[in-house]
Order: sequence, then structure tokens, then C-alpha cells
Amino acid sequence: MVTIPARMTAIGIKAPGGPEVLVPEDRPVPAPAAGEILVKVAAAGVNRPDVMQRQGLYPPPKGTTDIPGLEIAGEVVALGSGVTRWKLGDRVMSLVGGGGYAEYCIAQADHAMPVGGLSIVEAAALPETFMTVWHNVFERGALKAGETFLVHGGTSGIGTTAIQLAKAFGAKTVIATAGSAEKCEACRKLGADVAVDYKSEDFVAVTKSATGDHGADVILDMVGGDYIARNFEAAAIEGRIVQIAFQGNAKATVNYMRLMLKRLHHTGSTLRSRSNADKAAIAQAVETKALPLVASGKVKPVIFKTFPLKEAAAAHTLMESSAHIGKIVLTV
Repeated sequence: MVTIPARMTAIGIKAPGGPEVLVPEDRPVPAPAAGEILVKVAAAGVNRPDVMQRQGLYPPPKGTTDIPGLEIAGEVVALGSGVTRWKLGDRVMSLVGGGGYAEYCIAQADHAMPVGGLSIVEAAALPETFMTVWHNVFERGALKAGETFLVHGGTSGIGTTAIQLAKAFGAKTVIATAGSAEKCEACRKLGADVAVDYKSEDFVAVTKSATGDHGADVILDMVGGDYIARNFEAAAIEGRIVQIAFQGNAKATVNYMRLMLKRLHHTGSTLRSRSNADKAAIAQAVETKALPLVASGKVKPVIFKTFPLKEAAAAHTLMESSAHIGKIVLTV
């Protein structure tokens, strides 16, 4: 019988601000409701939305814990009513609505996936990133074998995942942008056919050159700002551009004639605010379609560095420096 304590250590946000506002706090251990599981967290992924939440720019949805953290891996220690898939002691990884930066965290039972042969740190780096890439590149962007794929931020957690999955599913040409020669080399090692140093090269010109002027069939963008107009230029006829974040500006001046002349689709989504049913469907798709590639070793989460839970502020400082290649993970 697992003994669950009444209290736990979690990382709270004192007030919106810099990494220093992330502080360990004593919190009650949550109890799982119907359809939920309680996970004893062994590791939690760090993601850009966590940074935005800490800055006060991305508040948790109503009814969600204020503890940051959107993906976890660990052991199931309690089951809510109606949960049949999991049993106590199962090792799971899961997307969560929040609460990942803690010793215990609630997950929806149908958002959780088996850890399988992954290390617990690798497992904690997978759900948010793989689900984001799967939904946006393959469902919304409808990337098909033989097409050209352009991803911005190629060495981010999203980028390293997108490069690998696009190649694994047969993209003819994968192009990634990154901010240094070292990062461009990392993109190529992960499978990118072309890597663009955005500080010294124009990704529009490189994309057109690499594709014989065809352009990119699917573009995954988390930058926004002036990239929006440039994505329209870099896209192929009938190209699909998928917006998942705005590290630049959420507002832009764009010549929409390009959208009409090229018959472009510009779409976008966020994951956190989606319904539980939506997230469950995406998790199921990742488990069926992407996890076999992980099990076979063709695709793997790229881990840059781990920090103990209490050093969440240091993890955020590293993330904001953009010096990392791959994922940053907190260990409990």
C-alpha cells in the first residue's frame, strides 16, 4: 500500500516576474477526481508556456492549479473513480493542465501514456512537445511524405521533435532555422536536410533555393512578428502555415495578396485551453503513431540539462537564455 503524505513541496509563483519569483512552497497533495490519476512525479518538463505563466502572460485556465508545469512522468499512486486503464505502480507520462512542478500531480487518465523503455527524464520531456508537434504538423498542417517542411526554432524542444518526426514520416526536405552554427549543426544531426542561421541568412531565400523555388509545403512557426509575412513568401503554392506561439510579436503587417495568390492556409492552436476530449484524442494519436518510433529508437526526446525541482528558477534562467539544444527537465 502506497502511503501518500498530506503535504508536498511544489514550486509557486510569488508574483509575476523573473525566474527568482519561482519558490518552493508547502502545498496540500491533491486528490484525484473521477477519471483522474494522482502521479508521484519523478520528473517534469520545462516549457516556454511555463515561462509565460511566470511572467503573468499566460494565466492557467479557470479551475486549474496555479502551480506551473505542463508535462510529467512518474508513478501512479491513486486512482479516481472510473479509471480502468491504469493501476497503482504503473509508470506513466502525461500532459497536464498545470501542477507539474511538484512532488505529486493530477493527470487525466486518458491523457497519460506508458513510459515504456524511456528513462523517466526522457518520458517527462515527451508529452507536451510530441502532442504539440503531432497535432500542429500532422493534423493541422497535414504534412505528407514527399513534402517540404520548414520549422523555426529547430533546437527548441518543439523543433528537435518536429525535425525527427517529419523525417520519420517521410518528408522529402526538412529545413530548420536556428541561431548559431553550433545549433544549425545540431539540427542537421537530428535529420534536417538544410539548417539556416537566421542571424546571418535569410530563411526565405534559403528555402526557395533548397526546393528549386517550390517553397515549403508546411511551416511550423513560434516566432510571429515579421516572420508571418516572410513565411507567406517562403511557403509553396497550397502551403500550410501553423502558428503555435509568438516569441516575437503577435501583431504583424502582412500583404494578404500572397495568401490568395498561393492559396495558403494559415492556422494555429494552443494546447492548454483545449478540451479534455481533444487532448485525449491527440494523446491517443501520439501513442499509436509516434511512440512506436520512439520505442524503435528512430525518434527520441533530446535532453539538454536537468535541474532538481527546487532549482526551477535556474531552469527558467537557462530557458530564457536560449542556450539550450532540446529539453530542460526538473527532477524530483
